[in-house]
Amino acid sequence: MVSFVDLFAGAGGLTLGLKCAGWRPLLGVDNWGDAVASYASNFPEHKALLLPIERLSEDVLRDVLEESPDWVVGGPPCQGFSTVGRRDRTDPRNELVREFARVVNVLRPNGFLIENVVGLRDMDFVGSVKSLFRQLGYGVTAMVLRSADYGVPQLRHRIFFVGDRSGRPFSWPTPTHTSDNYVTVWDAIGDLPELKPGEEGVNYRTKPQNEFQRRLRQGSTFLQGHVASRHPEELVKAISYIPDGGNRRSIPNHLQPKSGYHNSYSRLHSGSPAVAVTQNMGKPSGTRCIHPFQNRGLTAREGARLQGFPDTFHFKAGITSQRLQIANAVSPILAQAMGAALGCAHSWLDSSTDVDSINWGLEEAGPDKLIAII
Repeated sequence: MVSFVDLFAGAGGLTLGLKCAGWRPLLGVDNWGDAVASYASNFPEHKALLLPIERLSEDVLRDVLEESPDWVVGGPPCQGFSTVGRRDRTDPRNELVREFARVVNVLRPNGFLIENVVGLRDMDFVGSVKSLFRQLGYGVTAMVLRSADYGVPQLRHRIFFVGDRSGRPFSWPTPTHTSDNYVTVWDAIGDLPELKPGEEGVNYRTKPQNEFQRRLRQGSTFLQGHVASRHPEELVKAISYIPDGGNRRSIPNHLQPKSGYHNSYSRLHSGSPAVAVTQNMGKPSGTRCIHPFQNRGLTAREGARLQGFPDTFHFKAGITSQRLQIANAVSPILAQAMGAALGCAHSWLDSSTDVDSINWGLEEAGPDKLIAII
């Protein structure tokens, strides 16, 4: 069984997915107290450290680890790389990738896995990251994956770096879904209790309606985090005019909100995956985060469902923090697909293969094909 350490672990989405793929977590590390509390609560069988990675020294690792991990995984903070807002190459948080590399160099695992936002690719950091780890003796493959292609009810794209100490290039996980059978928003949240703004739902009122719901409800006897934000009465009335999948153009002029962007005040489309789950999921002014049929923003539990967290995974701290923990997490379903592929011999190419010289079908597939070796 492959053992691993999760750095920048957050609430534990990556750990959960890899664990579901048969991996064995040894340690989770993060500098965010709320997220570490969630992580520790959901993974009581191993240690969770509340510690800045800069202080994760060789001595600390020796004290907390009873064995050397096979892999080091994690998602260094991504604000400096983000495609949302203004990106900044000089953002000091970008240097945390180097801290991740330092820990890899200390532990010398067989492999490493880094997950981050697609903005990292857009800023041409791929070459720098690959060079950083190649200097440590690792072969590095980078790829962009679309969550919906692996059964996540979300179109979110993420970049992954896979490092192998023996130098082997890694192929991507085989997609399990296409646009013909994507898991939709309603597939994911349609069984959750109906709420008005300001209400909370604790008890299930219907049986699961599909396999996705059965999977995420397995072992759960009550709902945690299914709390709707309060909205002003005028706002509730305004968004009531928006149809399933619609936007603010359906709101009458006299009720039009005075602020927000062009994609604010938009409903999720029940028959499609969500675009991306953000920390503003509870605010109608956020990016496409109004419930498909109910006149409110999403609850934390609905956001967790759209990320692929099971209902048994409970988040600690206040509801605002819970939403941020969920939005920042790696989808456990996508992480499980990566873990399964990393453990499959057929996913690895011969170490003599020059991955940078191979056309992996990106050009032939067209610009919308976002599964590729970079």
